[in-house]
Amino acid sequence: MSIDRLTAADQLMVRMSEIWPQDIGALALLDGRGLLEPTGRLRIEAVRDAIQCRLHLVPRFRQLIHTPASGLGAPLWIDAPSFDLSDHLHVAPLPTPGGEAELLRATEHLRRQRLDPSRPLWQMWFLTGLPDRQIGLYLKMHHAIADGIAAMTMMAAFLDTAPDALVAPAPPWTPAPPPSRAELLADNLASHAHTLGRVLATLARPRATLRRIRAAWPAMRELVAEKPPPATSLDRPAGADRHLGLIPSTLDSVKQIAHTHHATVNDVLLAVAAGGLRALLHSRAEPVEDITARIYVPVSQRRSGPGPQQGNQVAQMVVPLFLGEPDPGARLRQIAAETATRKSRTRASLPALLRGRIARRLVLKAIIRQRVNVASASIPGPTMPLYLAGARVLEVYPVLPLIGNVALGIGALSYAGTFTIGIVADRQAYPDIDVFSAGVREELHALGGPADARLTLTTPTGRAGP
Repeated sequence: MSIDRLTAADQLMVRMSEIWPQDIGALALLDGRGLLEPTGRLRIEAVRDAIQCRLHLVPRFRQLIHTPASGLGAPLWIDAPSFDLSDHLHVAPLPTPGGEAELLRATEHLRRQRLDPSRPLWQMWFLTGLPDRQIGLYLKMHHAIADGIAAMTMMAAFLDTAPDALVAPAPPWTPAPPPSRAELLADNLASHAHTLGRVLATLARPRATLRRIRAAWPAMRELVAEKPPPATSLDRPAGADRHLGLIPSTLDSVKQIAHTHHATVNDVLLAVAAGGLRALLHSRAEPVEDITARIYVPVSQRRSGPGPQQGNQVAQMVVPLFLGEPDPGARLRQIAAETATRKSRTRASLPALLRGRIARRLVLKAIIRQRVNVASASIPGPTMPLYLAGARVLEVYPVLPLIGNVALGIGALSYAGTFTIGIVADRQAYPDIDVFSAGVREELHALGGPADARLTLTTPTGRAGP
């Protein structure tokens, strides 16, 4: 039988989640007019039917992580012995007045809840009570299941391209039995033999190996050996509580900004993050001259293919943000030049960096010691409008995880002409996150983006739940 082991990167997400929750998520707004009854009740049965019919497209959503006994190899994915979709779909009415502040506080409350490892590691909440009969949809899954791009394809698997699309009945599902001890042992021995063969092949070609190491060193240096920037108040570890913020825009306006400055859409995201940090340090009466912040930028190594994807296939790039440059356009051009240079470097994937326990520990310690201030992600989504059980998806905002000394995350997602920015910040490190978010919005406008993009944030006090 085929044994589906977790990759080194997926195992890393599991280990890290013991300290910092490694759940990735998205907050979507739906047009709920066709899903809400006159009383405001959500027709959850229609949603359940729509998702049930597509579950076979996302097998991870009915699987568990199983850690075998010593000597039987790495953790693996197995089918859950039983599966009840009702354990993963929930309705949570928002408290009055049901605005975006209540939506974000409820989302933060749900984000803090740990996923139950005895069940498949995902949850979906429908948050009712918003104005104009809209519905909030918060989906989260463990990072071991997917990276950002793969998670987007998983979410899209449950959606239709038309509100009245016909859906085939759900195929029957029976959980496959887990592999036996003998099968795990044989698979583990085969894995060790494969690793030994790879090591021997590397030793047999020392010159080729040395060339690969030299080619990869500039990218590795970004992660483990670059000179850290001057210390600022941004250098704070991530705690348990979060602020969340949303900034919507349009993809056309962001593409126009990128074209004008010979940059990419992702460069624009990094530039508006720099503008937000610059505004934040100004408000804290800290100098910004000669200050350079650093931001993690994931580089997908995933080959495009049909249907939902899974797992983590990314490398990490560290990009400097030049906060001392006062002109937004010049800052964007500087960032674009820097990312172009760094993208050209040979970059090893996380699984390649994390092979072997000793190498894994050394790399992780080096990365955690590095002063990187911000995590980012720019995720390309579907270009056409999509529907869940007939309800149109209006906007989708990424909700990034934070880890170690990275206490601020900024993610963007393009979908059906929208370009939506989700901000996640540690509550203690960024009590003034509204200043950062306003700076992001102002930077977007200064570069040529829409001036009327709304800005919403969680309030800094309390942890209201649904």
